[in-house]
Amino acid sequence: MYNKAKEMYARIGVDTEKALETLKNTTVSIHCWQGDDVVGFDSKEALSGGIQTTGNYPGKARTPGELMADYELAMKLTPGKKKINLHASYAIFKDGVFADRDALKPEHFAVWVDFAKKNGLGIDFNPTYFSHPMVKDGLTLSSPDEEVRKFWVEHGKRCLEISEYFANETGIPCVMNIWIPDGYKDIPADRLSPRQRFAQSLDEILSIPYDKTKVFVTLESKVFGIGLEAYTVGSAEFCMNYVNTRHITPLMDNGHYHPTEMVSDKISSMLLFNEKVALHVTRPMRWDSDHVVLFDDETREMMKEIVRADAIDRVFIATDYFDASINRISAWVTGLRSVQKALLYALLEPASLKALQERGDFTQLMVRQEELKTMPMGAVWEEYLKREGVTEDYYSEIKKYEDVVLKERK
Repeated sequence: MYNKAKEMYARIGVDTEKALETLKNTTVSIHCWQGDDVVGFDSKEALSGGIQTTGNYPGKARTPGELMADYELAMKLTPGKKKINLHASYAIFKDGVFADRDALKPEHFAVWVDFAKKNGLGIDFNPTYFSHPMVKDGLTLSSPDEEVRKFWVEHGKRCLEISEYFANETGIPCVMNIWIPDGYKDIPADRLSPRQRFAQSLDEILSIPYDKTKVFVTLESKVFGIGLEAYTVGSAEFCMNYVNTRHITPLMDNGHYHPTEMVSDKISSMLLFNEKVALHVTRPMRWDSDHVVLFDDETREMMKEIVRADAIDRVFIATDYFDASINRISAWVTGLRSVQKALLYALLEPASLKALQERGDFTQLMVRQEELKTMPMGAVWEEYLKREGVTEDYYSEIKKYEDVVLKERK
């Protein structure tokens, strides 16, 4: 089947071997928080910041060991190069010695470094600006309470140091993404001051020296959250202007925009004015609902924009979703495979389509684009899985793990 597919793609100018080699070497960062419903290990606070995980499927990871075991199975069942994506709330404290978020140190993530080295992975990192008693009135880095603001500035600085530690230990650059949930439920009297304080806080975090070849700081915007419907401090406009004036990297989460906005349409513009771009790939359903990523239209369009711009080496791709209504490991694997399928779909698109657009042959462009939809991509995907030593049927192994391991977790 693959040989036949290879011939068919060759007729339209596509080298499937080149596509498979590129796919094999494209890294996707896998978010740890799918495995335990974004709970983390450092706080007993309820999930906050406009974030909500729904469902109570049995077998949620309760300890670092359980989370790592589940994570390891998910990685085993997915092909390609991967990184771990951690939140600061997943710090692991030994001998009961706790450190609050403004006092986190590299040693609190040493177990994760060992795990990464064991599995040949890099690590990406995120300061955790939610689910903590120092989130006052829904505010962190933009808070008018100087004690609160300084606490979270210090947290950002500690995370920057930890990010460089990850890069040094693994030998792989670390993407450190900053996102805050700050905002107001109803119409504010002052929109400017919180954004001034947020910019000041970011400047203070970035004032500490770090190796910019090892750590890529990104800033993520959002349109609104639950309980923050009227105003979000870190809006798209704020974040876009901040990254361009401070020369850091923009991060776009495709659940963080208005329902009619598409990140796929934004990628080319962002690449035009930024050396690097970062993505959190999720699936919003009517709002930022973080559904498991599927092989759907927008995921394919996002990957096509990256490939068409010849920008695979300029885009940091990470997953970001959490669904507690289904098997959490299956959610991980389904989402990651969907991202990789979409990337393969993009790599199998002929460059000749651009020429049709350039010469205004829109009739043939439509015809050729429609023909691609029924090309035998599935056979190429199966060949990729075979070469990577991964089976098409991942559900059977996950179900076996569920019956033996997950059902014992009470």
